[in-house]
This record gives sequence, C-alpha cells and structure tokens, in this order.
Amino acid sequence: MRSVYIVENPLMDYIMHEQGSFLDAFKAPPGSMRLVSHEEFAAVIAASSGHKVVPGGSGANTARALALLLGPDAADFGPVAYSGGVGQDEIGKSYGAILRSLEIETALAIKPGSTGASAIVVTPDHERTMFTYLGACRDFCPDDLRLDILEDSRFFYATGYMWDTEPQLEALKLAVATARNAQVRVCFDLADPFVVERYYAELREWIKGKVDVLFGNREELARMTECSGSDAEIIGRAANLAPVVVMKIGKGGCLVLAEGRLSHASGEQVVPVDSTGAGDSFAAGFLYGLLAGKDLSTCARLGNRIASRIVAVEGCRYDLIDRNEILAVLGD
Repeated sequence: MRSVYIVENPLMDYIMHEQGSFLDAFKAPPGSMRLVSHEEFAAVIAASSGHKVVPGGSGANTARALALLLGPDAADFGPVAYSGGVGQDEIGKSYGAILRSLEIETALAIKPGSTGASAIVVTPDHERTMFTYLGACRDFCPDDLRLDILEDSRFFYATGYMWDTEPQLEALKLAVATARNAQVRVCFDLADPFVVERYYAELREWIKGKVDVLFGNREELARMTECSGSDAEIIGRAANLAPVVVMKIGKGGCLVLAEGRLSHASGEQVVPVDSTGAGDSFAAGFLYGLLAGKDLSTCARLGNRIASRIVAVEGCRYDLIDRNEILAVLGD
C-alpha cells in the first residue's frame, strides 16, 4: 500500500533573489502566483541577476518533504506516489529521475511540449512571488491518472492549482470521486489566494462532501467564507466546508477545527531566508502525523516545525534540514 498519492503540477523552479523594484518592472503584486507564457517566463529569467534551479511545484515539494519524513519508515507506511504532466524533454527526464532517487514512486504522464517551470523571485522581506509557465502540466487529464495507485493509497492529496486548466480539473474530480468510493481520505490545499480569488464560488461548492482535510491560510479561507472577522470566526465558518479545517496563520502557527473543537499550534521562531515551499512542507508534516496516527494538535505541530525549518534555508532544499530534529516534536 502507498501512503499518499499526490497529483499536481511538476515544475522546475528557478529561484532568484531580487529587490522589490524587480517586481514593479513586471507589474507583479508581491506574494502572487501569475500564470505566464513561455516568453514572459523567459523575460523574467533574462532580467534576473542569477538563479538556482531545483525540482518544484507545490505537490512535488510536499512529496519530497513527506519522503524525507518517512525515511526508513516508508516500508511500514508505504511510499509516496506522485503524478503530473511533464514534457518530452531532458528537464522532464531529469525531474522524474530526481524524484525516484528520493524513493518517490513516479507515475508521470509524458506530454508534447516543454516541462513547466516557475521563476520564483525572493525579495528582501523573504516574500516569494512566482511567474509560472505550466507547459506540459496543462494537459494532464483523467486518462493520465493511476487509479490503481490511488485505490491502494491511504490518502489522496492535491491543491487548488489543479483548477487552472480544464483537463487538470477533470482529472482532479475523477481522482476525488475514485478516492471517495475506495474510502481513501482526501486532503486538499487551497494553494494560493489568487487561485481562490479566481474560483472561490466553484471551489466552495465542490469541496463540500468531497474533502476530508482542508488546508488554507487566513486570506484564502477568509475569501472562501466571505468573512472578514477574527481568525476564530473565519475558521468557524470554514467548518461548513470540510470535517477538518487547518488554517495557517504565518508566524502564529495554525488553527485546527474538527468536530467543533478548535485548537491552536504555535509557530516556531526562526530567522527566515526564503518562504518557498513553506505551505507545501506544512502539508507534508501534517500528513505524516495523520499516517502515524497522531492527534490533530500533534499533526499541526509537526507541520509547523518542518515549515519553519524549510523557510530557514535557501530554496526548497530538504537535504539541508534534519529529519530527526523535526520528528523530535513527536516526543515533546
């Protein structure tokens, strides 16, 4: 059995550090994720002062983080499995090879065209702004799903980024319907305030009755619930969307609401370097806690810890953080 089957957008990340004025030149709101053409993506790369390249995409970050946490216990919990669309190019080949080297079971769909990529601009305030060219991701469709893997998994995980093209959305809907029939628990992350702004009405209608664990930050859940009140009021309204709602509140940690019980897990203080992958890592920590049968408060603490550790290093580099130190939270 697999632990988690993740379906999302495989993207090569080009991480660069620039001043805020860099974003002004491209009329990009700080902290946003913009879908761009290949030409626009190339223009951002050309204007940068330098960049590092790492395999990314929100779901792949979660897969890599979860593979780190599973480590030698993967034999007990089952491996992480990952699907998405990559191009017929060397980047796509190397992307799959990197994931497999991390003991992630890959079921990538090879599509015409180029593998997707994201230019991630990190500004001095440690905020990250993304210019994303989806490339082959856009064409991932229901026929590309590995339903056999999904039905053999304990959890299914995806994000709101799957709503950005019709083929991906149809694949997501089929995956969730299959998971429900197979009694595989569904975890879903709203992903990005701009995704929510584009689709909040449709998302709100779709999520009800389909998602078991819903992740979102304060801004995302406020828009989903059309609530401008306190954190407790926002998550209270979000309880209508899913049995378990997890609201990330940055340095403050997170709130978890389940069965009418609200709990708070404090954030861990570190010196931030790069926020890339923080939410993705949080999801991996929370999922690991669920796999290990921990209570929701412990899941939240584990999510906070790995998220705090990844923002303290440059790029979404899990080889730079200590698995044992992260899992020590389970013994606290």
